[in-house]
Amino acid sequence: MIGKGAYLRQLTAATVPMKSIEVGKELEGSSPPSVFIGSWNYPDVYAGPMIAPLHGDTAIMDMPESWIPGHKTQEEIMQYRLSLVRGKHKINISDLDNRFVEKLQEISLSAGSVESEVSFTVQPHGMSFSEEHTPFGPSAPIERFEIESVKWNRDLEKVFYDSDLRSAEAVPDLHKKGVPFSSIQKAFSVGTMGKDARRHLVPTRWSITACDSIIGDHLLAEVKKFPVIDTWRVHEFSSLHNNYAVILMPTGWQYEWSEAFLHVMGNEELVFSDHEGNRKKTVYSPLGGCYYTCKMAVLEALAQEKKQAGAIILREALQGYVPMGVFNVRENVRNAMHQPVQEFEDIRSALSHISEKFTLPMQRFIEEGALLRNTIRERQCTLRDFAPSSPLHDTNTGM
Repeated sequence: MIGKGAYLRQLTAATVPMKSIEVGKELEGSSPPSVFIGSWNYPDVYAGPMIAPLHGDTAIMDMPESWIPGHKTQEEIMQYRLSLVRGKHKINISDLDNRFVEKLQEISLSAGSVESEVSFTVQPHGMSFSEEHTPFGPSAPIERFEIESVKWNRDLEKVFYDSDLRSAEAVPDLHKKGVPFSSIQKAFSVGTMGKDARRHLVPTRWSITACDSIIGDHLLAEVKKFPVIDTWRVHEFSSLHNNYAVILMPTGWQYEWSEAFLHVMGNEELVFSDHEGNRKKTVYSPLGGCYYTCKMAVLEALAQEKKQAGAIILREALQGYVPMGVFNVRENVRNAMHQPVQEFEDIRSALSHISEKFTLPMQRFIEEGALLRNTIRERQCTLRDFAPSSPLHDTNTGM
């Protein structure tokens, strides 16, 4: 069977849902604030700002935390992102002592949008879609780059000037203070955190997973100290052509992320799954950044409630879905965890409830999900209970 990475590359190549904005070689506008650090040719990467040809407050264009609570449509989000023009300049990740990187750091630490001027060597063109990072519009190498004076976010500023504070301490501390994840990640990516000698640029897609993992590890240490829930719980949420179901189990921490892609490109029905037990994974998940961002979002909610649970999360992406970055998972799962909870006596009744909403029969998730399958067996259910021909699926009308 095709792997998730290969499938998403095919999907992304086939996804050209809208046109990106057209600009010339000279651009005056506002950065939300936003920067992008590429990973190609690491450690000599292409870094630069992302600027909209608009003036004033453009924060909404790079604030994923606000899109789903604000009921933004997929088309609105893509319009925001494809209006951002990416400037590129090749630089070594350790070369922080120059004015270009300092400008990127000022943008990332800014408390608001930043008025900017850019000249490109050629007219920007193209666009970028990915399951790992949010989309952006045309790009081109930078010839000249200027920004107006910037007022920094106070919490990010304190971290920047504390060159003895490790990133592993700074990131969860900023999260605890309520600094938006997107702001933490951008500051992390431009080398403004960590002990002074170890600071460097971090490619955007790597920095997203790094921040998810750092926050998730910190939250897990807290959650393991809390009492275990005493019922089976289900939280659900749907948006942006995705359905999500979070099953919380009355067990110590264990975690599984399963995702299905159903007829997004044609007739495909693909399911991918990965899991961990009480100890975190020691190798990078083949499911990529989604695995870590979902884990963080669930642990965040458990820590707020001061409870511990096992977690199995099911996701299905349906026709119309477009890869727009792992924010799609993080913010949808966050919103799922804030929906009214449904409580059940056992795993069978929880799955029966979910099957009434989901398009894919539960049997497919069970076949791919080792933790889900083992949980069913431990609870003395049989896999036949969840076969598509059983009464469990008689009322499955989709969502």
